[in-house]
This record gives sequence, C-alpha cells and structure tokens, in this order.
Amino acid sequence: MKTRLLFVPLLLALVASLAACGGGGQNVPADAIAVVNGTPITAAQFNNFFAQAKAVATSQGNNVTPGTSEYTLVRNQVVAYLVQVAEVEQQAAKEGVSESPSAVNAFIANLVKTQYQGSESKFTAALKKQGLTLDTAKQEVSLNLLAQKLRTKVTSTAKVTEAQEKAYYQTNIATYSTAAQSTRSVEHILVKSKSLADSLEQQLKNGTSFAKLAKKYSKDPGSAAQGGLYTATKGREVPAYDDAAFALKTGALSAPVDATSTTNGGYGWFLIKALGPVKSTPAHTTSFDQAKPTIEQTLLQQQQTQLWQQWLTDLTNQYKGKVTYQAGYAPPTTTAIPSTVLPPATTG
Repeated sequence: MKTRLLFVPLLLALVASLAACGGGGQNVPADAIAVVNGTPITAAQFNNFFAQAKAVATSQGNNVTPGTSEYTLVRNQVVAYLVQVAEVEQQAAKEGVSESPSAVNAFIANLVKTQYQGSESKFTAALKKQGLTLDTAKQEVSLNLLAQKLRTKVTSTAKVTEAQEKAYYQTNIATYSTAAQSTRSVEHILVKSKSLADSLEQQLKNGTSFAKLAKKYSKDPGSAAQGGLYTATKGREVPAYDDAAFALKTGALSAPVDATSTTNGGYGWFLIKALGPVKSTPAHTTSFDQAKPTIEQTLLQQQQTQLWQQWLTDLTNQYKGKVTYQAGYAPPTTTAIPSTVLPPATTG
C-alpha cells in the first residue's frame, strides 16, 4: 500500500487539542488570517491547507460545502493547526533547531522511489488527489522533520532506572506469565451441511487433496486460503472440535464433527486431520532479565511522551495573548484535530 499523504507534523499525533489563545493587540494585515507573536499567517497559507483538509474530508465521505457544520469544523481545525505550527517554528528557532531544504528533498525523493516505483507522475497524481501542490507537500515534510528533531531534543533528558523497570515488571507480572497449554497442527474443512461433509469425507478417503477441497469448500475464512491449515489450542476451541482434534492419531482423519449446536458456536460440520502429535508447553514466566530491554523501551517512550506533551502545554501557555485573529477567523476556545481530518505522518 502506498504511503498516504499528507505529511502532518509529529506534534499533531500527540496533542488532543489546540487552544485558540486570542487577545493579542497586534494588527492583522489584510492578506493574513492571524498574527502569532508578530508573525502573520497569510491567507495563501490558510487556503492551501484548507483545500487539502477539505479534499481529505471529502474523500472520507464528509460534506464540507460552505454553510455545513463540517465545513466550519474543518476550517477551525486548519486555523488552529497553523497557529500552533507558527508557535512551534518560532520556539524551534529559539532552541536552535532547524530543517534544511536538502533533507526535505531527500525525504521526498526516497518516498517517490520506495512508494511510487520512482514515478514522479504517480507521486504528482497522489498529491493532486489530496489537494496538495509540491510546494505545500515540501512545507509539510519540513514541518514534520522539524517536529521530530524538536521532540528528540525536548525528550533527550528521559531516563529510566532499574528500580522503575523492576517495579513495572512486578506490577505487570501477569503479562510475562504463560499458562501451560497443548497445541496441535491440523488441517480442517468447515461446511454447513452434513451431506456435504459426508461427501468430502469420502473424497478425502479416496485420495483427493485436503488443501484443494479446503480452498474450494471450507467456510472458515481464517484457514480456507491456507488449505485448511490451523494450529488448535486445547481448551480454546469449541467443545466438539476440541475433543475430536486432540483425540485423533497423527495422520488420521475424523468423521464429520457436529458443531451445529449453540454450545459449539453453531459453526456447522468439521472434517479434521491431525498433521502432527500434541505438543505440550509447561507454564513458564519470562524472567526480569529477559523482559528488561522491552520494559526499558516502554518506560522510556512513556517518559518521552510526557516530556513532549508538557513542552507543548507550556508552549501554548507562553503564547497566551500573543495570537491575534482576523475578524471571522478565531476558532472556538478549543479545537480538536482528529486523525480523520489531519492524520499523523507515515513514511511507509
């Protein structure tokens, strides 16, 4: 599947809402929709992003014609988004974080190569479908890369101690414990009628390929395409299936198994062939030393997320009273940006 454009900055995937902090005393130029701490957000910027957001919303079946509530919602989301982008860009400059045009070009070149078979025309068509121009796409890639760099810097102080790791391990010990279980490799065919099950049983006894019949007749979507291959786990199957699958000798074929009752899920009739012996795995618990690398990564990511979210909250507070809107453009106090309108960036 091709990468889905657009390239929304990482910050949007981590913030639930954006505060529309107005009240600044700045004059807003006629060709701008807002001024953020002295920096105008031009009407051209807004129009580009608004066209893109409308294209995405429309592709998802939403009605974004003027006068609809969806139109107003998307419009407010774009305004709020551009305000926070301006805030982040200003703060990034203060912290010495920047992104180069060469990095942006390299990102796009790699995207064209890996996701569009190196075809510039296919890439351009994908941009057009989502209301993007190449310049707008480059701007969004730049914002995404900038946000990633900024997040890396902001979260660089995250640190996890072994005491925290052990506490997490003990709290979640059930996650690392596996109960004893018995499994068996089988192949099966599920059909709805006894007469068909009887017919298939006879064909199998006459040497017809199990896989061939499973692909043609089985109503089990999870195994039919694989020729009926399945790993049964004792105690997790419906009773009739469980009893038959684990009683068979290796290589043996069952008679049609009646699983039509409510107790058996009302599935129908199974034909089961045991491909191997029952394998028993004793109960065991993953040790702390084995789990430690994963726990460390989990706790580190949690701390990084907390640091980043706190930084964004502090950023919003810093800009209170520093945002002035053009008449008619101030969004509600809080404007949520759901992923259905502005999805987080992906690269593969």
